[in-house]
Amino acid sequence: MIAPHSALHAGAAVPSVALRATDGNNYDLSRLNGLTVVYVYPRTSPPDAPPIPGWDEIPGARGCTPQSCGFRDNHSRLLQAGAARVFGLSTQDSSYQAEVVKRLRLPYEILSDANLRLASAMGLQTFEAGGMTLLRRTTLILVDGFVEHVFSPVDDPAENAEEVRVYLSRRSV
Repeated sequence: MIAPHSALHAGAAVPSVALRATDGNNYDLSRLNGLTVVYVYPRTSPPDAPPIPGWDEIPGARGCTPQSCGFRDNHSRLLQAGAARVFGLSTQDSSYQAEVVKRLRLPYEILSDANLRLASAMGLQTFEAGGMTLLRRTTLILVDGFVEHVFSPVDDPAENAEEVRVYLSRRSV
């Protein structure tokens, strides 16, 4: 099942939804000042477990770790290009995501939308795999509670952070 795109477009207001982060805090993206980059991804597999059966056949599913590492490796460049903050976002719970942040040495927090409240309110696309509802890969540029730009689809997860950096460096302030 794919959620509608109705609320996901440039100029849309970000709905007020508190999301638990890996630092233990709750963040409401609608209330953050400045420019926020949020890369939305399906899930990060445990390091010692095989992927979900059929994962490689799902278009756009593979690449969550390379995408997260790309944002890690480009984090300071994204901040220099104008981002006030960067977040990852998935439906996994914060305790699992905290392990990912530590294992991958991520310099930013990952937000959990385990109950799909933000996904439903924003019209983020979802899909079913392994008995779970997961988010389709999308990257959002948010400014002062509004959507400025949507990267969707994200064809090359490993290059997504660079694509965002280029966008930020070219945007008019």
